[in-house]
Amino acid sequence: MALPKAKEDALAARLAALPALSGKGWLAAARAEALARLQAMGLPARRDEYWRYTDPASLNAPEPLPAQRFDVTDEAAPFDGMDRLKIVFVDGVFDAAASDDLALAGVSIERLATTGDTDIHWAQGLYGTLEARGQTPVPRPLAALNSAFATDGVLIHVTGRAAKPISLVYIHKSETSDAILHHCVKLGPGAELTLLENGPAAARFSKVMEVDIADGASFHHIRIQGRDHERRAVTHLFARLGAKSELRSFTLTANGRLTRNEAVVELTGDEGRAHLAGATVGDGEFHHDDTVFITHAAVACESRQVFKKVLMNGATGVFQGKILVKPGAQKTDGYQISQSLLLDEDSQFLAKPELEIYADDVKCSHGSTSGAIDETALFYLQSRGVPRRRAQALLVLAFLAEAIEEIADEAIAEDIRARLERWLARHGSR
Repeated sequence: MALPKAKEDALAARLAALPALSGKGWLAAARAEALARLQAMGLPARRDEYWRYTDPASLNAPEPLPAQRFDVTDEAAPFDGMDRLKIVFVDGVFDAAASDDLALAGVSIERLATTGDTDIHWAQGLYGTLEARGQTPVPRPLAALNSAFATDGVLIHVTGRAAKPISLVYIHKSETSDAILHHCVKLGPGAELTLLENGPAAARFSKVMEVDIADGASFHHIRIQGRDHERRAVTHLFARLGAKSELRSFTLTANGRLTRNEAVVELTGDEGRAHLAGATVGDGEFHHDDTVFITHAAVACESRQVFKKVLMNGATGVFQGKILVKPGAQKTDGYQISQSLLLDEDSQFLAKPELEIYADDVKCSHGSTSGAIDETALFYLQSRGVPRRRAQALLVLAFLAEAIEEIADEAIAEDIRARLERWLARHGSR
């Protein structure tokens, strides 16, 4: 079917502004397939079902809107002091001088930009594959755009237990940068990896991460999205889980003009576990969208979605989450909670929780609430001598606690709590 004229024109303008990517080998073929998917779908529009709450205009535009850099001088960068392997991208360009050597016991790490021209590579079975699977039943055209035009990324193959976490650091320097990165992570049977991400990345940032988790493997993902308030970003996490495997993904987002984080997870092996969580704090011209789709396609699998947003001064939060239980996926345990704390009457939270179940022996639940600070609890704390601003900060941290508890590493969890407390101190309260 032909695209509507508006979508056809928007796509043509976006593609005309992108640099032509030369190449051959396995990556060129994967790019061509992704471009074909994109041309069949067109770019997203507000009339599309899963874009009703988020305006994609700035993500579709041929050029990014300028985004001023905000240098952070009052606190250490996330994950500083940890024993980690650091890989740095500046405005989407790999910075070898700032990065560590890519050798790590139990892990093979390569760059997309240096391996794409080879005829054979393990990533050719993964790059674009999970993204393509994730296009059904909901189209995700910005993910296909990423697969077609990503300029770099990391290819991580884990065969054992990684000796230490891998840390991807995204630095924003140019106020008009437009970065497109694509990462592939493959964990073999019984393998384990912790992947850390932090930084504002670029004025406009597109990132896709495809993660294939084999039987008995464990993947922990912790992401802190940077403080540059004018940045815009769209990210996608596509994950496929084998039997008795585990995925844990947590995202902290503080500020940003527009952020849309999508996660598409398939539980394909019995007794797999997928936990996705997010803690968001936003002030003023802030729009944050979490869109999650989890498919249970095996027996006795568990999924958790825990997303909390604290919004003030007209900020907007969005949550769209779905649990799909396929026929035969008996003994499924699916849990979904999305909640917002609105610190004024101008902020808003838009939620669309969904369950679609085709098995009869399941335990699935979802809930979504939105409300203000509990005045009774606030009065109680103040009556015990706690200043109002401090009392409100304590209640906000208590509200976010369920999401932060999804982080397995307590040291990282405590650092995130401290960062949230400092953010609340900076932004104050009424």
